[in-house]
Amino acid sequence: MTTAGDIMHRGAQWIPAHETLDRAAQLMRELNVGALPISDENERLCGILTDRDIVVGCVAMGHDPTRVTAGEMAKGTPRWIEADADVGEVLREMQTHRIRRLPVVDDKRLVGMISEADLAQHLTDDQLATWAESVYARVPSG
Repeated sequence: MTTAGDIMHRGAQWIPAHETLDRAAQLMRELNVGALPISDENERLCGILTDRDIVVGCVAMGHDPTRVTAGEMAKGTPRWIEADADVGEVLREMQTHRIRRLPVVDDKRLVGMISEADLAQHLTDDQLATWAESVYARVPSG
């Protein structure tokens, strides 16, 4: 059985909710990533910050990234998966919630992230096509 721990990118790091977006951008550059999990003061997941969030949600809105915190950008209910979860569970979680990045935890500690690139390396073409269709499909307006 292939698990989340088998396909994740190791070495993911938190950005504390109190850190500013300019520091988050610097950390993204240092780690060569496009997203960081956001942790609260108890090192619990409270969101995920993407490079797009910084650009679209802060800079393009005329806000100062040295004054806006990662925590202020955290929205919605954060999702994660246990490291020993089967890949099928990973796919269901990502498809159900239409997310492209998923933090992986072990014993309540962040141990990695699963991104589109990780899926592309480890899934069959059929699995990847099904995942992409469900995550990127347009949501019917109602």
